[in-house]
Amino acid sequence: QVQLVESGGGLVQAGGSLRLSCAASGRTFSMYAMGWFRQAPGKEREFVAGRGWSGRSTTYTDSVKGRFTISRDNAKNTLYLQMTSLKPEDTALYYCAGRAGMEVRDYPKGYDYWGQGTQVTVSS
Repeated sequence: QVQLVESGGGLVQAGGSLRLSCAASGRTFSMYAMGWFRQAPGKEREFVAGRGWSGRSTTYTDSVKGRFTISRDNAKNTLYLQMTSLKPEDTALYYCAGRAGMEVRDYPKGYDYWGQGTQVTVSS
């Protein structure tokens, strides 16, 4: 079992930055592929970014490429999402997710564990 707790969300103006963190506890964090998803009101949960357990595979959805960076510190059991040049359309509840396996999946059903989410609101 893996427990995930997100933090770092908040209210920011368009063009600003935030860094989200996801603290993991439980089984060996380094053996899990991790991802960030987001869900805006009335919309489906969507994949944002993912990083494989080895750190060699990283993938982003097109709308955040060049603006967001996913990273992980296995020694600290923590996943990060650095978000820059934020836009109002980035407003959503952001979730951290983990799956037992090497590779990232870009769909919610591909993940076994989820955090409770942290709210990101970008004002125009």
